[in-house]
Amino acid sequence: MRSSLPWKRKGEVQPVERRMENMVQDFFDDVGRLWERELPAWRTEAWGPALESHIENGNLIVKADLPGIDPKEVSISVTGNQLTIEGERKHEKKEEEKGYYYRELAYGKFARTMTLPEGVDAEKVKATYKDGVLRMTMPAPKALTPKRIQIEAK
Repeated sequence: MRSSLPWKRKGEVQPVERRMENMVQDFFDDVGRLWERELPAWRTEAWGPALESHIENGNLIVKADLPGIDPKEVSISVTGNQLTIEGERKHEKKEEEKGYYYRELAYGKFARTMTLPEGVDAEKVKATYKDGVLRMTMPAPKALTPKRIQIEAK
């Protein structure tokens, strides 16, 4: 029986298919190895805690997620209308004798800055830390106090 590709010698197609399969497999192996590696240095240096802000009972509340960080190692400052939180998550030294070691947590110094609404009094900012969450409370400017608007139905 003749080959469907008469101009090729029998057996030439299989090596090409094998090479293509190997190239695809190598690509996916490389992608898999990227996921298994530790985070690159640029990623650990550029991390920052998640922030959240809202109005509650006439106060502006800003929360920062800081699990595992000693609150004594965190500083808060207000310059103009810029609130800055700075600190460092220190890497715990761990000796592993055997087994697999995997790290996704980011370590190192961080700084997060957020713009506060006009009229916030920096002298009245109060900060508390509980269960890994830094909570800053300050009186909300009157312009931020929600005003209920009635809808007229016609």
